[in-house]
Amino acid sequence: MKISGFTFIRNAILYDYPVVESIMSILPICDEFVVAVGESDDATLELIRGIDSSKIKIVETRWDMSLRDGGRVLAMETDKALAHISSDSDWCFYIQGDEVVHEKYLDTIQKAMLKYKSDSEVQGLLFKYLHFYGSYDFVGDSRKWYRREIRIIRNGLGIKSYKDAQGFRLGQQKLKVKLIDTYIYHYGWVKPPELQSAKINNFMKLWHSDSYVKKHQPKNQFDYSTVDSLARFQSEHPQVMKNRISRKNWSFDFDPTKKKFGLVSYLLYKLEHITGYRAGEYKNYIRI
Repeated sequence: MKISGFTFIRNAILYDYPVVESIMSILPICDEFVVAVGESDDATLELIRGIDSSKIKIVETRWDMSLRDGGRVLAMETDKALAHISSDSDWCFYIQGDEVVHEKYLDTIQKAMLKYKSDSEVQGLLFKYLHFYGSYDFVGDSRKWYRREIRIIRNGLGIKSYKDAQGFRLGQQKLKVKLIDTYIYHYGWVKPPELQSAKINNFMKLWHSDSYVKKHQPKNQFDYSTVDSLARFQSEHPQVMKNRISRKNWSFDFDPTKKKFGLVSYLLYKLEHITGYRAGEYKNYIRI
């Protein structure tokens, strides 16, 4: 069984993306890893070149900002990396530049790929998510955070990244997937407040017009305290994140018992936490 990892990245240093940690977290179970490195305003290319592994394949790209409406440029960059995966790979393991897989899940992931390798009905594998917020001590536990996404797809079917690169489709068809009992650790909302504001300003440019961005962009450092609900993270972070976490240089604290919900949101929140069912959940996949 051959496994190819892939991702895209641009301005990783400028916006403090843990992309090296992302890549290193799944590199042990990949036979190759394709990184589409966009033309950057910092030393992102050198950062990726500095990863000491013969598995790394770098594809230098230029982002087409005419495709920024709805974040489509992100899907295009994902597809550029996907296009350079070896044709004889069985599975393609996608990870974004702020996502990390804990080493404790690698064996489970490998076994799932092996289990479904010969089952052509299975087009992808679905992962659960932990969304860290404000600091490495808290995770979002409200309905605003997506719970699951496809991160492994079968090679050779013509599957492409969908919309803003959150998931995948085969043409316009949702993929048929198996949910595996593993988590993606998403660190996109954990960085110094001033860098979070800079990242949001940059990201808004990938979805909206210049006039919209100018009107709606954060004017000051990001205020993490406005979040509706958080839970304290009670477990261990991936080993590859330990050094980054030790360098944390800002403070954020939150009382998880205090919720900022309206009545309907609170009732839906309680329903989900009691039953595990999320009413009205958007699913860009078909579980089989």
